[in-house]
Amino acid sequence: MCSDLINPDERVDDLQTPNGLKLIQNPAWFCFGVDAVLLSDFSSKNIKPNSRVLDMCTGNGIIPLLLTEKSQALHIAGLEIQKPVAEMACRSVVLNSLEDKIEIQAGDLKNAAEIYGKCVFDNVTCNPPYKENLGGLKNATDTVTIARHEICCTLEDIIESAEKVLRPYGKLCLIHRPERLADIICIMRKHRIEPKRLRFVHPSPSKIATMILIEGAKHGNPKLFLEPPLYVHDSDGNYSEEIQRIYGRI
Repeated sequence: MCSDLINPDERVDDLQTPNGLKLIQNPAWFCFGVDAVLLSDFSSKNIKPNSRVLDMCTGNGIIPLLLTEKSQALHIAGLEIQKPVAEMACRSVVLNSLEDKIEIQAGDLKNAAEIYGKCVFDNVTCNPPYKENLGGLKNATDTVTIARHEICCTLEDIIESAEKVLRPYGKLCLIHRPERLADIICIMRKHRIEPKRLRFVHPSPSKIATMILIEGAKHGNPKLFLEPPLYVHDSDGNYSEEIQRIYGRI
């Protein structure tokens, strides 16, 4: 391992993937959770070989890294507004020798069309800030606050920018909270992205959904498919068989 890639306040996590991917994280910042893993798996289903993919709000770069194994994408771009976080993600790319496949850039997703051009990506993914600005208590750490709250971008900013950079019939995949579902569908349709796949994620079979996975197609025809629910844990409290598969443990 290249020690000069790791800062003193950082750690390296083994993602325990078939290719031995590793991720640099700063524990004081926003670290990835199950939502990023679920989004990478959900989005990979419709990433065709040799596709170009953009991950907005890429943070530490976990989704681009996972997509190198879960898909046959040709190139994956990651866009992150916080420069120190983007720089850390770049070092994870180097740590995994994936410079030929992943490119991380610091920038505002609202300017994605100016940064990359219009109609250039086949797929866009985003694990966005879930909480609306001024909604709920905010963490005092700026990096964490930006990751959790719609301070630097709104849900509409994400969907509008995705529409600009997606090719016709390209796919946008999001993970979000169920209470924002109506907003997501309305904003997608406003910006000519038709919701096509929806899946509810439950902590266990006896609990209500706490996350949703949704995919829309730019200029797609109206027809929304509801996929079977995804349970993180089984009725005994163990990780479900599907979650074990998604994590590559079985």
